[in-house]
Amino acid sequence: MKLSFLFPLLFLVPFLASCADKKQVYIVYFGEHKGDKALHEIEEHHHSYLQSVKESEEDARSSLLYSYKHSINGFAAVLTPDEASKLEKLEEVVSVFESHPRKYETHTTRSWEFVGLEEEETDGDDRRHKHDVDDRFRVGRNFLNKAKHGDGIIVGLVDNGVWPESRSFSDKGMGPIPKSWKGICQTGVAFNSSHCNRKIIGARYYVKGYESYYGPFNATANRDFLSPRDPAGHGSHTASTAVGRRVNGVSALGGFAMGSASGGAPLARLAIYKACWIKPNAEKTDINACAEVDMLAAIDDAIADGVHVISISIGMTDPLVPFSKDGIAIGALHAMRRNIVVAASAGNYGPKPGTLSNTAPWIITVGASTLDRAFVGGLVLGNGYTLKTESITAIKIDKFAPLVYAANVVVPGIVALNNSAQCLPNSLRPELVNGKVVLCLRGAGSRIGKGIEVKRAGGVGMILGNTPAIGNDTVPDPHFVATVAVPPTVVEKILDYIKTDKNPIAFIKPGKTVYKNQPAPSMTGFSSRGPSMVDPNILKPDITAPGLNILAAWSGADSPSKMSIDKRVADYNFETGTSMSCPHVAGAIALLKAIHPKWSSAAIRSALMTTAWMTNDEKKPIQDTNGLPANPFAFGSGHFRPTKAADPGLVYDASYRDYLLYSCSVGFTGIDQTFICPTKIPPGYNLNYPSVSIPNLNKTVTVKRTVTNVGDGNSTSTYVFSAKAPLGVSVKAKPSVLTFNRIGEKKRFKIVVTAGKDKMLNATEKGQYQFGWFSWADGYHVVRSPIAVSLA
Repeated sequence: MKLSFLFPLLFLVPFLASCADKKQVYIVYFGEHKGDKALHEIEEHHHSYLQSVKESEEDARSSLLYSYKHSINGFAAVLTPDEASKLEKLEEVVSVFESHPRKYETHTTRSWEFVGLEEEETDGDDRRHKHDVDDRFRVGRNFLNKAKHGDGIIVGLVDNGVWPESRSFSDKGMGPIPKSWKGICQTGVAFNSSHCNRKIIGARYYVKGYESYYGPFNATANRDFLSPRDPAGHGSHTASTAVGRRVNGVSALGGFAMGSASGGAPLARLAIYKACWIKPNAEKTDINACAEVDMLAAIDDAIADGVHVISISIGMTDPLVPFSKDGIAIGALHAMRRNIVVAASAGNYGPKPGTLSNTAPWIITVGASTLDRAFVGGLVLGNGYTLKTESITAIKIDKFAPLVYAANVVVPGIVALNNSAQCLPNSLRPELVNGKVVLCLRGAGSRIGKGIEVKRAGGVGMILGNTPAIGNDTVPDPHFVATVAVPPTVVEKILDYIKTDKNPIAFIKPGKTVYKNQPAPSMTGFSSRGPSMVDPNILKPDITAPGLNILAAWSGADSPSKMSIDKRVADYNFETGTSMSCPHVAGAIALLKAIHPKWSSAAIRSALMTTAWMTNDEKKPIQDTNGLPANPFAFGSGHFRPTKAADPGLVYDASYRDYLLYSCSVGFTGIDQTFICPTKIPPGYNLNYPSVSIPNLNKTVTVKRTVTNVGDGNSTSTYVFSAKAPLGVSVKAKPSVLTFNRIGEKKRFKIVVTAGKDKMLNATEKGQYQFGWFSWADGYHVVRSPIAVSLA
């Protein structure tokens, strides 16, 4: 889930044991608490297990990092592989697994408006575009009003903290803290009780797991705060995207995206769970780490504190980790049992297939797509070649300047390092660069760092070129020199021009904000793709939301570029990644919880999925990064539409026991001692999910589903089935007509998927996934679900 450039998401860093007796951090998981022990008794019970494998009571007590006491029954401890193996053999233990620190790479003035939730005409530059005659926006305003802007809903953010002074977290005009809240405001360095208010109602931090990997926390080396305070922007960005207050006159550096910033549920309450920390690194880029044991402790506390929604922009790089050894999946299952909805990011490893993170069916997995705002600059070469390109650099070049290729202006010896064109620190010769535009290639080093090197050498501008390995995704950054980013094909044109012209020159036009940019939404190239490598019977991701160039609150302790050399300060900043799309969905969930407080977690997911866009604003299929139609392994059910999700017509509901039964199909058993897997375990694709995935279809598969009538005011309704079958198969429903006589009534049906004749697919298509959809419609509601099928 990571490209060579920085994208906001938290990832797993492999932590390898060097020898069999080396101590590591393990999670010992027992499943659900029985509810028959007090908190201190639970901890003593966990100690007894450690004493059974440790040489002394002192060793047992010192090895314990966390005792998970609220919903999750388990503990985290420092063990040898042999000790872990002994515990894993115990009958009452569900799983024992080594915990890994997850590395973190890591709204808004446009994205909520783009999905129809803007309240009123925005300020500044946004006034240059007028709303379409505003049925869409009237619906959005009505939806927000009905949801009371999320008031009464508590959203928990597991991330790297918050910058409480941001205007996005003001509590002005907010009512009393919900009586259901049971959390605390944990104080620490640069964070006291006054930093919690009626908006940020709680804050905690977790560092024991981090310290077990990287040693005692050192404020100077870490450039972090031993408290819930956000040192690097990511936590503040995601929190304000989900639930930030409305703030007028907001923009990024240079005045880009000027407008009114707001989270999706601006009156929802915020609970902060800091489980990610800056790891010492000279450049301070792409270096945050989140220990799994810390995150599991955060989720356990969030459940006990009384949150309604949990947003987790964190994920694994390893798509093969089973749910029984995935801390986020385990924590999310316990949250779901308490009807807490968990949204998590899909990852930034696209467009390669099978790269998804957070694939458990009780998690809403969110991919990243674009919105209709772009930041357009320009490049003009001396031969007349002109290109529009993404840029958020406001620095101007008044005239054409000489153009050079970085590889031709490096210090002696750099060529031998095979990175001569990458503008790494101290690589360029000032006497050959001064006053010129430099073509630099991406690869090693940061994008911002390359511009800093060009400026150090006296250059006035930079063309930042993608290599074929990186692909076509270009990302605007707040560079220190006038900059444009270009794809590989343009790099070739520029190199040809430099080689064939005796005096090559270039002019870089400063960027400006452009609205109604089409096609939108479209899929980003970085967003991780399905199929799920843990269980391909569940179609993932579930949904997509804006994740490209999102403007949101930032940390006052960090620069826009996140580099220590950058001394600029920004209250709001652009970030890109599925870390940014996830809190969009979390904000929408908060609004839906406010409107439908009795809906289950599964019902809310179903409502979001079955009402999502599968087309863009031009009514054409959502495009992928290659310009071709994207498929459900990229966007799931489509681009989220919160206003439609409030009245989906029908929902695919699922209970905790349904998920336990599903877990039997993937070997994740023993979670609840009151539940025993049946002798005949139903296939995973029969989980009552709002999508269908059938790998290796041979002949016919019958999928069972149940829908519940939740139609707004329509107690009596008749739904008719229709389908667009994937290539090479037929899709039919039995029955094909469903009639409901009351709200809450359930109806069962079967989807019969049959492989067609071999001639329908050529040799290269066999074994590959084909896609389609099916829907139920009553003349007003359209309840649509994607299908993915591969033929054996």
